[in-house]
Parts: sequence; C-alpha cells; structure tokens
Amino acid sequence: MFLDALRRRNPAFIEAAMRLHQEGRIPARSYVLDLDAVEHNARLLRNEADRLGMKIFAMTKQVGRSSSFCRAVKRGGIDRAVAVDMACARATHRAGLKLGHLGHLQQVAKFEAAPAAKAFRPDYWTVFNMTKAEEAAAGAKAAGYVQNLLARIVTEGDTFYRGHEGGFDAADIVQVADRLDSTDGGRFAGITTFPALLYDHAARKVVPTHNLMTLAKSAEALAKTGRRDIEVNAPGTTSSITLKALAEAGATQCEPGNGLHGTTPLHAVEDLPELPAVLYLTEVSHLAGGKAFCLGGGFYIDPVFPDYEVKAIVGAEPTVAESALRSVEVPPPSAIDYYAMIDAGGAKAPKPGDSAVFGFRGQAFVTRAFVVGVSGISKGKPEVETIENGFGDAAAWPV
Repeated sequence: MFLDALRRRNPAFIEAAMRLHQEGRIPARSYVLDLDAVEHNARLLRNEADRLGMKIFAMTKQVGRSSSFCRAVKRGGIDRAVAVDMACARATHRAGLKLGHLGHLQQVAKFEAAPAAKAFRPDYWTVFNMTKAEEAAAGAKAAGYVQNLLARIVTEGDTFYRGHEGGFDAADIVQVADRLDSTDGGRFAGITTFPALLYDHAARKVVPTHNLMTLAKSAEALAKTGRRDIEVNAPGTTSSITLKALAEAGATQCEPGNGLHGTTPLHAVEDLPELPAVLYLTEVSHLAGGKAFCLGGGFYIDPVFPDYEVKAIVGAEPTVAESALRSVEVPPPSAIDYYAMIDAGGAKAPKPGDSAVFGFRGQAFVTRAFVVGVSGISKGKPEVETIENGFGDAAAWPV
C-alpha cells in the first residue's frame, strides 16, 4: 500500500537504501529511515501543533525507538516522547528526548513505578485505576515532585482494540478527579483515551471515534465543577491535517507516530504534507518452486487495511522502475517469518543477493529486524547514522 507513495514521493530514498545495501553498508532485514524526511515531518507537525496551542509528544515504537530517529524528531522541534511501555521510556530518554507521557498504552508494573518516577519524571502519567495512581504518586513523592496524572476513561460505545481495554468509568470523572487529587504525590491533570481518530476504509478519510466525544463530555463535566486547564490527550491516526479536528474537539495534546514517517492509513491513499520516510529492506536468499525467497525477520504488516497484494522492488541496482516490481507472498502472522516468497517468473528473474524493498506500515518493535537511520538523502549524500535493534540499542552487525 505504501510502496506506491515511496516510489512517487521519495524515490531517492529507495535508491539510496538499495545502494547502501549493495555496498554492504546496511544489513538485510532492516527498517530503514530517511532521517531528513523525518525531521521535515516533525517540523510540520510541531508547527501545526503550536498554531493550535497543542502539546505534542512523539511515538517511536513503530520504528523501534531508534536513537537517530529520536534525534531527527528533536531537530524538527519535538523534544518530548510518549512511551507506549517502559522499553520506550528507556530508549527515548537515552536518546535525549524528555518523557512527556508514560503509562499509555501499557500501564507501569508496580515495582517499576518508583524507579520510573525517579529516572524520568514524566510530564504526564496515565493511570487506569486507583492502585496504579497510588503507585505513580508514591514514586513521585519519593523522587521529590508531584506527578500530573491523566485518567484513562471509558464509556459504552467507545472503541478499543482487543487487549487495550481498561480505565475509569467516564460517568464518574468528577469523583475520579477528586480521588486522584487526594493521592499523596499526585494530582489530577486531565483525561485520555485511544483511539480518538480512526481511518474509515469506506469513506477513505479519518473520522472521530465515540471516544473523542467521551473526552469532550467528560471535559465539560469537569469544567462545570470549576476545574480549569484540563489536559485532553487524544492520540490516534495523527497527521498535521488532522490536528485541527482534534483541537476543535477540545484536545490539548497529540501524539504522532506513523505521521512522523508518513505511514498513517490516509498517507496510503492521499499525498499528505508528511513525506514517506520508512521502508523495509531485505535480500533474496535462494530460489525454489518458482519463487525467490527473501530473508524475513521484520514482516509485521500492521493490519490497518484488509488483505491486499504485497509487492516489492527487487534488483541488484538502485531502481524505482515499475518493471522491478514483483508480487510477494508474506507468511501469515501465525507463522514465523523466516522468509517471504517473491514471484520469480518472467524476464529479469530475481537472483540471490538482490535487494528487495517493501513499503508497508510496520511495527518494528515487535520484530527481529534491524532499524537503520540514514541522513543526507535529501542532499544526495546518504550516511548511515545508526544500526540498532528494536529497543534502540546498537546492533552487533555484521557479527
């Protein structure tokens, strides 16, 4: 779905990645990042957030919490990250980003709360229940500060991905706010949910979820009690063109992830201001049964679209030519992706050692793939900045 956008809007990125691979400078099985484009995208998002008076935190898990990605985002003006889990918190903190938001989506384990408070002092900390609120508050007190707490709220009709459920009853938000204020070391700062926006396949546009209405109604209920400066954290399918709708619904915080590398669902069907800035690169290993087997390890294709034909650009030389496109069979999520199978029929059949470039919306942090940051592509002078694993640690490559 995203390979077409890559070929049209950032062909130099594809060619640079293939050249670096063929020169032995980056590994197969890699999510490769165009850091110049990431910086450009971050600046767009930051400028729009500033215009709307919104706080902005970068989500980094989709690209493996890459340290060079974090630095590019920071150069683009976003100096804070949201941590989807403690691994994100550690990696982004180490890369030089301030921790803007902790605890959402994954709650912090009880014996990690105090160390997290001491090490990171997050601007905001989401809690799903009073036990987690008290753990966060106690950690903050021990570290000598008062923690801003966001209440994750839910009501009937809200949408959650399976396994993401949980939170306070939105009908009780006034009482919840009072209870969070009563914690020793914490204070109520606002409310959150996920997702606030979702891509509608039929309409081919991003639309608000019921969750966003829940946030708006809860913020209104809180305001009626005299509370002011209520933070409304509203992540989900974030591009610079969707921020206005969030702000108009009362959101004060946004958390772009895929928008930073141009792979929200809307980026697949429209040319948005953000440039495509990530691709998956691997190489052909062997041929069997009319297929060219390419090395796997990173084929988690985020299922935001119904099943579609996956294609790759395959060749020994840098190219974006349509003639280099080949259909690919990717193993189902239930299988280990040791290989994917490329059609090897017809003229110019793939051969071992060829580069294979894919464009899909990935989740690098749940794979075995490398994550490679490359700068200088926009200037015609690509340089490899980092080769890391999905936790932002330097990778032992080639051995």
